[in-house]
Amino acid sequence: MHHPLHPQRQRATLVIGVLLLCAVASLLFAGMTGSIAVPLAEMPDALRQLAHGEAGTLAASLLELRASRALTAFVTGGALALAGVMMQALLRNPLADPYVLGISAGASVGALLALLLMATAVVVDLAALAGAVGVSMLLYLLARRDLRGGLALESGTSMLLLTGVILSSACMALVTLMLSIAPEGRLRSMIFWMIGDLAGAPLRLAPWVVLGAALLYALRSARAMNVVALHAEAAATLGVRVGRLRKGLFFVSGVLTASAVTSAGSVGFVGLIVPHACRFAFGPDHRVLIPAAVLAGGSFLVLCDTLARTIIAPQQLPVGAITAIIGAPVFLYQLHRLRK
Repeated sequence: MHHPLHPQRQRATLVIGVLLLCAVASLLFAGMTGSIAVPLAEMPDALRQLAHGEAGTLAASLLELRASRALTAFVTGGALALAGVMMQALLRNPLADPYVLGISAGASVGALLALLLMATAVVVDLAALAGAVGVSMLLYLLARRDLRGGLALESGTSMLLLTGVILSSACMALVTLMLSIAPEGRLRSMIFWMIGDLAGAPLRLAPWVVLGAALLYALRSARAMNVVALHAEAAATLGVRVGRLRKGLFFVSGVLTASAVTSAGSVGFVGLIVPHACRFAFGPDHRVLIPAAVLAGGSFLVLCDTLARTIIAPQQLPVGAITAIIGAPVFLYQLHRLRK
């Protein structure tokens, strides 16, 4: 009886397996690449030293520095891509991305205010988190009725989207105001934060916990997301608790966005193009799309960050600039293919 499932399951396993290998390869590449390269032959020894907690050789020391940055890039990219998948499912709009509801703009207001007041790095992170949470709560209060699924789905999502866009614009006006009154000395760090930058981002446990929990939630909701994507109006009669699903997607994608933005600033395009590319390559089934997007998003940001710190080394570029330069033409190409 179960014949049709096997090829699908095999394909899913193959896709995830290949993406896992790509993720490991991207992390190794990031460890080896830099103004001083680490030869592949020295990698096993350097990894062994790190595993034993001793960085005796130059290769091991370089690897230790690069590994924490690469892992931060991976968890940030994975979080943004997963938030993108959830936003697109929530708003039923393929152009939605984690930043569309203004959550990252709220984080920018908090972070730039802290940078303007010369706060420490920890305070900047907390302020970014507070800004993101503040905007999320405000958005939830304003669009509570639409999230419950009380209104027709289409009008509900467009109301939520409009509210988010207006909040985002208000936050960006505050950001512009702060940039215009900031003293010269602090302007550079503020602009780097705005574009998205991983230089000096510490490796923390919290973003990994957030990503793990969100991934579990998303995989458990994958079937419901498939039903809503295909039969939005009939989803409730097919046994999907639409209101509950939409609230869950809203909150979890909000937490993911806040976590990513707190780690790396506003890195654009990852949450928009990676879900698109995965849907284009592996089909619209959320059971495959969710883990595929996390792995692809992580690998993509690791490679972009490696480019950002090596193109004109020793000078470093903000990673958000690289993702935008790569992301914009890729997205235009995807849009063109969609219209066809």
